[in-house]
Amino acid sequence: MNLAYFADDRGRILTEMSVMRHDEDHFTLITAASAQWHDFEVLKNALPEGLSLTDHTTEYSTLIVTGPKSRAVFEQIADADLSLGWLSLQVAKVAGKNAALARVSFAGELGWEIHAKCSDIPAIYDAVIGAGATPFGMWALNALRIEKGYRAWKGDLSTDYTLYEGGLDRFIKLDKPQEFRGKAALMNEKQQGSAKRFVTLIVDAGAADAPYMSTLWHDGQVVGETTSGAWGYRINASVALGMLRTDLAVVGTKLEVEIYGERRSATVQPDTPLWDPENERLRA
Repeated sequence: MNLAYFADDRGRILTEMSVMRHDEDHFTLITAASAQWHDFEVLKNALPEGLSLTDHTTEYSTLIVTGPKSRAVFEQIADADLSLGWLSLQVAKVAGKNAALARVSFAGELGWEIHAKCSDIPAIYDAVIGAGATPFGMWALNALRIEKGYRAWKGDLSTDYTLYEGGLDRFIKLDKPQEFRGKAALMNEKQQGSAKRFVTLIVDAGAADAPYMSTLWHDGQVVGETTSGAWGYRINASVALGMLRTDLAVVGTKLEVEIYGERRSATVQPDTPLWDPENERLRA
């Protein structure tokens, strides 16, 4: 499995989906819960003749089981090959129920997603908790993904920005023979350069972390905006993700972030995750 990004005609970010390949011509695409209708329309409106599209959202649900001890949890409750690597996908039994196990983690830790029928989720959830897992919420997950520099839809990923501005260069294959939406615009941007670039900042945030769309300042001028912000409990620092004028998107650049009317200092970080930059924990 892998990530896929979808552009509009201007090369701007329409959406992001995880893609599971079950067979030569059988795929499951997974998107953010809030993007269900939006992304179904994106796919339906571009569906070529000979392909079918079915929305299974109301039939299946997902549990994220992640953390250094997640393999030990699955060893107690799953009939699965837990040695398969990062980004692997397998059919398995979890708590005696049929499930798909995806070796991914939006938290940036060792972990799996359990995809199963909604009717089976309560039994699987009880088994996961019974095996020693602790529930955690979206605020925690948001802080964890920001430490990894993972983008979120409609914040870091939106039609305000192009794929290149979003730092998604490695997902763009301009040399593929197939045409795709936004290809011409992206080819032009590749030649002309991008106005902004995605950056990670460490912020001297004081009493509050940077909220969405906090302005970024440099030498008395607005030069960008934040797209996410949270306290990073693993790195013990306030982190912001954002878009910054390209000439300033250089490691070590000093900026100011305006947080609820107060400007706080911030520094551009290297273009790698702040937590586990080599992804050793994800691949453990």
